[in-house]
This record gives sequence, structure tokens and C-alpha cells, in this order.
Amino acid sequence: MSRAEKKVPEKKPAKRHATQQSVDQAVKSICDIMRRGNCAGAMQYVPELTWILFLRILDEREQREEQESAAVGGDFRPSLASPFRWRDWGAPPAESAQEPEPGWKRLALKKSAAGAFFNFVNTELLPHLKKLKTIPDATPRQKVISEIMTGVERVRIDTERNFQDVLDKVHQLTTEAVDTTHVFTLSQVYEGLLLKMGEKGNDGGQFFTPRQVISAMVKVIDPAIDETVYDPSCGTGGFLAQSYEHIHARLGKAINAAQLENLKHNGFFGREKENLIYPIALANLVLHGIDKPNLWHGNTLTGQELYGGLFTEAPQTFDVILTNPPFGGKEGPDAQTNFDYKTGATQVLFLQHIIRSLGNGGRCGIVLDEGLLFRTNEDAFTKTKRKLLDECDLWCVVSLPGGVFTAAGAGVKTNLLFFTKGKPTTKIWYYDMTDVKVRKKTPLTLAHFDDFFKLLPKRAESPLSWTVDMDERKRIAREEAEPLKAQATAKARQAAQVSDQLKELKKAKPLDAGAVKKAEATLDALTRESRERAAKADEILAAVYDLKAVNPHRKLDVDDRTPEELIALIETKGREVAEALAALKAM
Repeated sequence: MSRAEKKVPEKKPAKRHATQQSVDQAVKSICDIMRRGNCAGAMQYVPELTWILFLRILDEREQREEQESAAVGGDFRPSLASPFRWRDWGAPPAESAQEPEPGWKRLALKKSAAGAFFNFVNTELLPHLKKLKTIPDATPRQKVISEIMTGVERVRIDTERNFQDVLDKVHQLTTEAVDTTHVFTLSQVYEGLLLKMGEKGNDGGQFFTPRQVISAMVKVIDPAIDETVYDPSCGTGGFLAQSYEHIHARLGKAINAAQLENLKHNGFFGREKENLIYPIALANLVLHGIDKPNLWHGNTLTGQELYGGLFTEAPQTFDVILTNPPFGGKEGPDAQTNFDYKTGATQVLFLQHIIRSLGNGGRCGIVLDEGLLFRTNEDAFTKTKRKLLDECDLWCVVSLPGGVFTAAGAGVKTNLLFFTKGKPTTKIWYYDMTDVKVRKKTPLTLAHFDDFFKLLPKRAESPLSWTVDMDERKRIAREEAEPLKAQATAKARQAAQVSDQLKELKKAKPLDAGAVKKAEATLDALTRESRERAAKADEILAAVYDLKAVNPHRKLDVDDRTPEELIALIETKGREVAEALAALKAM
């Protein structure tokens, strides 16, 4: 028997993690090594741990798939060959490991010249993984591997010793070693690391939406097994991952093999611009069980593509869109040219993209900042919201409490909007959560949404919920605006007549300067009055699209004391201050 045909010995079982504390401690110990090894903050060590953990889980998954395929006499095409598999170079080796025993390549490099291990990883392994997508007939998984590795130029950890310490600890974090009965799955452990990136001061908040908000939105939209789910600004992939878990959990054991295969390969689509975040999103989705994340790398608004090889089978429109687009950004002309209503406001352009990307009957849940809801002083804001209400049924707006995104470095007031494309909005049901106090030690939880979910099915009225009749609001606005429009038209007609008279006066000989001056003044006044009335009418009609949540049941705290009572109070307080000062002087 040749060396290459040697039977691989039974691998020793990895340390069993039976408690959440055990897993958390294991991950913390890995991060501690990375922090001392030149990856000081989460924005440095999370991307580094991403590709290392991904290659570990990939190897475990492919070994299991190979065994399952062999058991039924099927063919299996591995994504990686020796010596580029984790089991070759990453696994801790026995003292005399030979190919193909676990860790054989790592041991051989250890016995070589100083620096041989880093040299292999940086000049052979990483370039090989990046080129996988270019090989003939590359599989979707090979393309995913290449894209996850695309931003990894070299190992960031400073020494081979620290790097190998990380490998040893990651090797123990297997799906088999984590008891999911009592412990978060590895995907949730990884989400905890992503949360570190989203904390204030780490500059990662723009890529992270709190899990509780995502869970609530997914529950409302309720994506189904046969629907396509899309996030045009997917960040680390939270909405897509949670949608997968929601669908999988709802079906449970009732899901069949064909449905599961379709769900893992054809159900989830997204776009992400940032080079640092795109590979992390891919790894996150794979860790959640989505074998083929159909993610497009590039600028959603300009259409500028960096890599689209995983997005080739994406439909033109989608059944479900769940997203938290960036707000507060400013886009240039290259982005604005693709949209009907041009503006530099990033969130407005994203809303136009979403309306366009949603199929007829499709449902959307979106996080939007308060500014977009109430602003009617810019044409693009008003027209985009008009398009939303004309083409979609905006059936629910949830006013989130302040501070939901503060931990991620964003203190902007936000709302959740839910709508269905295909018919216009007639009524909007609002729910007010602004009384919830969100702080670092008392974060928003899914339990805070309990009352909302109780009232949602019937859109019930309560002290925290109410309905706005958009048809009635439009009717009232038209009634108020029409007289002003008529006055504006009449003034414009009079101005036109005076303009004609002015032309004749200027032609007359001799010139009557007084009459000309009077006519010019009259023309200016009529033009101004016409413009003012037309502007007022437009303002009234635009105000219909101020969608900000204003709770009509909330009692305002009004100070009803009279001026005399306030003066008396001030005088009393003044005497108290004077007496206190006198007592201090006497001491």
C-alpha cells in the first residue's frame, strides 16, 4: 500500500462544549491570542478569524458529505485537494504524521526552515484559494471560497507560534463538539463576534442590525420555503441568515430533501459594497447552513460590479425584501442617474431600488430613519414616498425607541416599515414603541414586541396603536389646496393680462413713465401672489406624505399655570435663595 493510500487513523474527538460559557471562553481565548498577535480590535481580528473558522468548518462539512456520498455509492467532488485542506495544514498533527494523516503538511513545514509555515500559507495556500473561482467548471462552493478569501493578502497574526495556537483552538470549535441542546450554534457564536464589530468605536455599526430587530421583522414578513429573499445592503448577512433559520424552523422535520436543497442554494440573494464586509457575509451565511449565498459584490446604487459570479441566477424581482439600508449617506451623480427621482440621500435611492426590485405581491420589511418619513421639503423625498404609496400597500409603521442603534454608533431615530407591492395604500396602521427605554444594560429585546404582535393581526386600536386613513387625508388636502390653486391660476391670468398691457405702454409715444411703473409693480405683485398660493397648495398636498408616527392618544404634558402663579413661584424661590445666602454669610 502506497503512502498516499494509507488509511487515515481515527481522529481524536474534539473537546466537548456542553455549556454556553465553555464556548464563549473558547472563542474569547482565540480572540485574546489574536489581540496580542497584531489584531488589536474587532475590526482586525473578526475578519482574520472569519476565514480561519470558515476553512475549519468547510473541511468538517466536506468530510461528512464525502462519507455520506460513499455510503450510498455516489460520487463526491471535493472543493479542495491536498495539501490545501484544513486537515492537511491546519489540524494539530501527531508526532509522526504522514500524508494523508491529519496535520501531515503542518508537521512537515514545522520540520522545515524557519518561516516555512507562513511562507506556505501566504504564498501557496491563500493564492490557491483565491484562484478557485477561475478554474474551469468551478463549483458554486469554490466560488464562495474564493470570494471569502478575496481580501486576505497575508496572515495578520504576527508570529507562527501565535497563529498555530489560534489554529489549535479553532480546530476544537467543530459542529460535533458543540452541544446545541444547551449551547448556541457556531453561527450564533459568530454573530456574537459580529456584534463586537458593531459596537460603538469599532466603526462597524453600519454593517450590523440588532438581532432582536431582525427577528421581529422576519417574523412579521414570514418568508416561506418557495420564496426568494433579497437584501440590497446585506452587511454581514443578518436578515438572510435569520430568514433561513425562520423558514427551516417553521417547517421542521416536514421539510423534504428537494425543498432543503432549493432553500440552501436558490433562496437567498444580497448585495454588499464593502470589501471587508462582503467575505464576512458569505462566511456568516455558510455557517448558518446556506451552502450557496447568492451575494453580489459591488455598489447597489451605481451598478458598479466587483464580482457577480455568485449572483448569475438571481431573478429580476424578489418575493421578499428585508433590509436596513444606510442612512445619512450622500451619493454622487453616478448613482443618481439610475433613478427617477434624483437626490444625494442614500436611503431615498435605496427605497426606489427596493420598490423596483419587489415582485408583484411581494412583501418588504425595511428600517428607515425618521428624516425620510417626515421630510416633504425636497422633491425626491416626496415623490419617492408618493411612489411607495401609489404602487404598494404600506400597511404598518413601527416607531422604534431611541437608542436601538446607539450601541452601533448610530443615534438616529428609526422606524420599521412593512409593505406589499401591487395595490395602493389606503390605510396605515402605526405602533408606537418610543416609551421603551433602551440603554447599554437594558437593550431592546424580542419581548418588547409582544404587545405589537398581539395587536398586529387585526390592526387593533390601543393607547400605542392607531390607523391613519390615507384616502381621507388626501381628500382633505385636495379640498384645502384646490381654492389656493384656483387663486394661483386666476392671479397668473391677471398677471398675463397686465404683462400684455405693459408691453403696449412701453411701445406708446410719448412714454408714460408713471403708467409703466405702476403696471410693473402690479405685475410683480400678481406674479408673487400667484407663486405664493401655488407653493402653499403644493405644500398642503406634499404634507400628505409626512408619514412620521405621531401618536394621537399621547397626552401632552402642558403647563397650565397662569402668569400670576408663575411669578409668585419665582418670588418664593427667590426668597428661599436669599435666606440661604444670608445663612451662609452668617457662618
